[in-house]
Amino acid sequence: MIDESTVEDRAALPLGVPADVALAEVRQLRAGDRPTHGGQLFAYVYDPAVPGLDELTAAAHRESAHVNGLDPTAFPSLLTMENALVGDAARVLGAGPGTTAPDVVGSVTSGGTESLILAVKTARDAHPEIAEPRIVVPSSAHAAFAKAAHYLRVAMDVVPVSPDTLRPDPAEMAAAIRPETVLVACSAPSYAHGVVDPVEEIAAVAAAAGVRCHVDACFGGWTLPYLRRLGEPVPPFDFAVPGVTSVSVDLHKYAYAPKGVSVLLHRDASLRAPQYFAYADWPGYTMINPVIASTRSGGPIAAAYATVRHLGDDGYLRLATVTRDAVAGLADAVRAVDGLRLMAEPESTVVCFTATEGGPDLFVLVDELTARGWHTQPQLSYAGLPASVHLTVTASVAPRVAEFGPDLVEAVAAARAAGPVALPPELVALATSLTPDALTPELVAGLAAGLGLGGGGASTPDRLAAVNTLLDAAPPALRERLLVEFVGLLQRPTW
Repeated sequence: MIDESTVEDRAALPLGVPADVALAEVRQLRAGDRPTHGGQLFAYVYDPAVPGLDELTAAAHRESAHVNGLDPTAFPSLLTMENALVGDAARVLGAGPGTTAPDVVGSVTSGGTESLILAVKTARDAHPEIAEPRIVVPSSAHAAFAKAAHYLRVAMDVVPVSPDTLRPDPAEMAAAIRPETVLVACSAPSYAHGVVDPVEEIAAVAAAAGVRCHVDACFGGWTLPYLRRLGEPVPPFDFAVPGVTSVSVDLHKYAYAPKGVSVLLHRDASLRAPQYFAYADWPGYTMINPVIASTRSGGPIAAAYATVRHLGDDGYLRLATVTRDAVAGLADAVRAVDGLRLMAEPESTVVCFTATEGGPDLFVLVDELTARGWHTQPQLSYAGLPASVHLTVTASVAPRVAEFGPDLVEAVAAARAAGPVALPPELVALATSLTPDALTPELVAGLAAGLGLGGGGASTPDRLAAVNTLLDAAPPALRERLLVEFVGLLQRPTW
């Protein structure tokens, strides 16, 4: 056991500590994190529960951690591994020799957000003649599209999804396309609810308008094809669909590679060309980057390469089978509880549920599940869609499914007994009437203190129902500002 002052005393930069002490500090700090293994964390991490995989990926990462992806001519090992991963992703997504998309090319990125930013950048830069470019996305599209639009100064036209199907209407997507539109996007599946958008119809209307169509398969691109092979009714969504010009897939999700590795694929090299950034008008080396970062550690790429090589096609098919069965078991557990209903019948690796009228307060329920060791992801209400609870299901969940049902019943009973969060009326009034610009530092500090936030360090309350209830009462613009302020209170330097 190490002295806590070793971690907390930062009055001066230390001259140095022994390696074992530094590692012990890291392990002590990690002890307060959510569990990344064991099948009880339904967001953020993807655990296949494959013995020895962690050791393999750590060793592969170590071998290439100091390799720099800035110059593939200096480190051809990294180029070889990247090309292999791109080829693997293309084959999984219906491309490559012998397919209708034989010329697919791609790049390895740091994650889904970078892949989506690059998809938008590539579409934008392909049309320098358009002064005010726009993209069309469903309201269920990943928030990374909004981030891309913000960073790249691209306007975003949002098409609502049906409250029944949770999908956009292709006719409404078509109607949103303008002469300035450079990209139409859809999801396979959407992260929030796990449903696959009507990609065939959306790609067709995009092609008819002469606009690129990107499929965000970051979440499901590596597992939907395997679910289809298992006989699940997965609709067409990949390069087998005419009009799909690019697809993104995260290898650190259901390819089960360590974070962060994603692949962005384009139907051919001419479509990818605007993705590159090159600059020679300075006295240093000529910069040429296929992705946003210049210097990139080879560690994550090597770890992903080792993962995909080790698991292989049969391994991924087995993991998809186990995950499919876990999804079915969790969905049955939700159906069996009075007061809860599925937002959609599962068709990928997501179980998403909400409360029926008279059901438990969902945010209290999330806290009760957390108290029982189940770490779920609450989702706030939006545009007529109710608040919900999201479960990302991985292979490691399968052995724990039988435990989840009884714990869910207990958690619902506890949430009913506790009742909904009762915020002070003045807090509710502020949340429903304030504009983001009206938030002052003093007001934010008062709100944070009332919710148990902002006590210094990286600590957060054990129960977050009050925070989520306040955010749920606020309109999206105020939610954003409040979250920025609240997280800012947590992210402070340690002196």
